[in-house]
Amino acid sequence: MRRGLLLVTMATICASLLVSCSSKTSNLPDAPAINATSTMKVGGSIDSAWETGAAPNSKLILANSSGQIVARGTTDRFGSLIIRNLPPKSGYTFRYISGKKVFGSKSLTVLSTSYVPPTSLYTSQPMHVGLNYIKMRDGIYLAATVRLPPGKTLADGPFPTVIEYSGYQTAAPGNLINALLNPGKSHTPSALLPDTATAVGSIIAPLLGFASVSLQMRGTGCSGGAFDLFGLSTIYDGYDAVETVAHQSWVKNHKVGLVGISFSGISQLSVAGTRPPGLAAIAPLSTTNDLYATGYPGGIFNSGFAASWIAARFADAQPAPQGGQAYAKYLVTHGDKQCTADQLLRLQTQSVESALAEAKYRNPSLYQQRSPQYWAAKVKVPVFIAGAFQDEQTGGQWPDMLPAFKNNPDVWATITNGTHADSLGPAILARWLEFLDIFVAKQVPKEPGIVRLFGNQLYQRLVGAPAEPFPAVKYTNAKTVAQARAEFIKDNPRVTILFDNGGGSLGPGALQPGWQAGFSQWPPKRTKVTYEYLGPNGTLSTLKPHSGSVSFYPNPKARPSTDLVSGSVWQALPKYDWTPITGNIGLGFISPVLKKDITVAGPCALDVWVKSSAANTDLQATVSEVRPDGQEMFMNSGTLRASLRYLDKSKSTILNPVPTYEKRTQSPMPKGKFVELQIPITPFAYTFRAGSRIRVTIEAPGGDRPIWEYLTFQTNGKVKDSVGYGSIMPSALVLPVIPSLEPTDPQPACPSLRGQPCRNYIPAGNGG
Repeated sequence: MRRGLLLVTMATICASLLVSCSSKTSNLPDAPAINATSTMKVGGSIDSAWETGAAPNSKLILANSSGQIVARGTTDRFGSLIIRNLPPKSGYTFRYISGKKVFGSKSLTVLSTSYVPPTSLYTSQPMHVGLNYIKMRDGIYLAATVRLPPGKTLADGPFPTVIEYSGYQTAAPGNLINALLNPGKSHTPSALLPDTATAVGSIIAPLLGFASVSLQMRGTGCSGGAFDLFGLSTIYDGYDAVETVAHQSWVKNHKVGLVGISFSGISQLSVAGTRPPGLAAIAPLSTTNDLYATGYPGGIFNSGFAASWIAARFADAQPAPQGGQAYAKYLVTHGDKQCTADQLLRLQTQSVESALAEAKYRNPSLYQQRSPQYWAAKVKVPVFIAGAFQDEQTGGQWPDMLPAFKNNPDVWATITNGTHADSLGPAILARWLEFLDIFVAKQVPKEPGIVRLFGNQLYQRLVGAPAEPFPAVKYTNAKTVAQARAEFIKDNPRVTILFDNGGGSLGPGALQPGWQAGFSQWPPKRTKVTYEYLGPNGTLSTLKPHSGSVSFYPNPKARPSTDLVSGSVWQALPKYDWTPITGNIGLGFISPVLKKDITVAGPCALDVWVKSSAANTDLQATVSEVRPDGQEMFMNSGTLRASLRYLDKSKSTILNPVPTYEKRTQSPMPKGKFVELQIPITPFAYTFRAGSRIRVTIEAPGGDRPIWEYLTFQTNGKVKDSVGYGSIMPSALVLPVIPSLEPTDPQPACPSLRGQPCRNYIPAGNGG
């Protein structure tokens, strides 16, 4: 959770290590005939074949069942090799020549996604408390640590059971509960403690009475294989793990749930999309809708969080004990033979540089299979999903995924203003527990006494901010699970929005929403599309002004690249430096004083006509509220690289333009002409109070996010961008207004709302 997710991983996303293969078998050369048996260990994964045990730097041949060469490669210093992008077939063999002998491996089968392993794979692997190694369909082993509620043994089962699946230090077998609640008194080496990013599985679930399996993603920690973030083998590993755990004698109902935040929130969607029979429900928190959206927001590389996150993931994938995760180093050093063997394919992980090179544009063949939104449409089990509009890590665009669940009747989403950690707030966690009790444990919900006892202590340690008391768990008096389920469905709208989180009675920045509203869908059906037109002197009006234009010189160096000065954005009142737009580096447009409250909820956009002196320009649009006392509060922002402005017409709406971001559709700015750009602005929900004003600014990307930075080519402030307005070029801020939706709390202090910094309002050079 601390390092969050993700994501950008676009990177790892990449395809191949080396190889060249052809589907035209008639043109393939014949491989030398095998006349000696090799001791190489081999296996077939989805789309690839792997080998360990050859001599280092050996030249290997991969032959098909007809004895033809389909690929060649050289083993690494461990004597290992992976050949990727292979068609699913049986009869592949690795071969190498030594003297007059041709050594051949056992035959292997490259798997397809339609392959279903025999049930015996899952029933033959009993698991115990602590660290286990479970076998996947391709012969790779994953590390998985079984954790029980405090004081329990397997003899006390069967237990309702959940799995947390991540590439962080997940399966480290140490007791994080003791380490956090009794600091300084834990006897577990710190290297063996799981990452606090996996606290949902390692702390929260066991405290709530669930058995939890902390599953380590392939190519990380003590799991085998090579790291390939959300590649198909990684996704179907999740299927195999669900089935293996579900078949354990100590698992209640032989059904499991998937839980977790960030990295382990994202992984749930693709695993659930494979539809393992042993899966009961999923509960992803703080996810993303698409890896490209986090890695390349608006088509511009996220050189802050995304770059550092992907670099850390590749560092985690290095072989132990020289590199990799702390617990893998510890266990290898202390003689864990399986963890040691599981390092052998690590050098076959792609490099960061080659991965990023292929991720620049949203190539569907690269991104679709790794897109949570793509897999969400395939999920059939019940879903409880939650996250924040201002998520500083994975990004607040994640609600764009919710329409993908349209054919699944049992989906409940909660959206709040706030940070990456706020999906764990008490108001959400109480409903999350009800959901798990009803849909995974198949039991009437129970009061979580131990969480009430340690709740605020946990929030202070994990988040660094106070939190409201854990709300009462509902449905505890239901006579049957069926009754509890029926009441849960009746009480919980499909989409719940928590407003003004941080502005409550516990003090500024506490995890405490001010009020909430429910909706039948996302975006809300009651939305009224409202246009606020850009005009002269920085005006913003519901009426189109006379035609004109205004110019500025975007300069990302004129402001800090991020707005978080120091510390954690999860704290109650982080130290922000949200620097104003002044001079000619940007434009501001501001509405008249509002005569009544206006509630906005959903995605929005800035439709703006732009002319640029350059063939390309990067732009950022930010929405804010300017209050009567002169304070300005951040709502949300969006970015766009102008050359990637072409929209996917099948996905775009007036409020939510969706560029294709594909290389084939990019187009330079026309010289000397205005062109319409539709900048997607990340969704938010807020009531602009009477007496305040709505503002939108246009500037170079950067300066409005805590840890997102942008690799923009506009670095010297010499590019001149002009914005047109009026009837011919009707530039407008397009807002999703919810009529007749009134807040039940007073206007929150500024600052107080989580994830929404404040600053003194200073007009931009054009007056707005």
